[in-house]
Order: sequence, then C-alpha cells, then structure tokens
Amino acid sequence: MQRIEDGYRGMRLLMNLNWDRLLWPTAITIGLMIGSYAVPV
Repeated sequence: MQRIEDGYRGMRLLMNLNWDRLLWPTAITIGLMIGSYAVPV
C-alpha cells in the first residue's frame, strides 16, 4: 500500500512538472502572437 501511495505521489509530481513545462511555451507563444497583432504594420 505504501509503495502504491509513493508511486501515485511521484506520478502526480511528474504530471505537475509536465503541465508546467507545457504551460510556459504555450503562454510565451500566445504572448508573442498577441504582441505581433498589437503592433501596427
């Protein structure tokens, strides 16, 4: 039971790290796109 709990906690941490890793480039890309639209050509 302890091993399952440790595995679950590790899996949840991994998911949080992956979500964070995906969120940053997405936020940067959206920011750049908004910035490029905001600048008049």
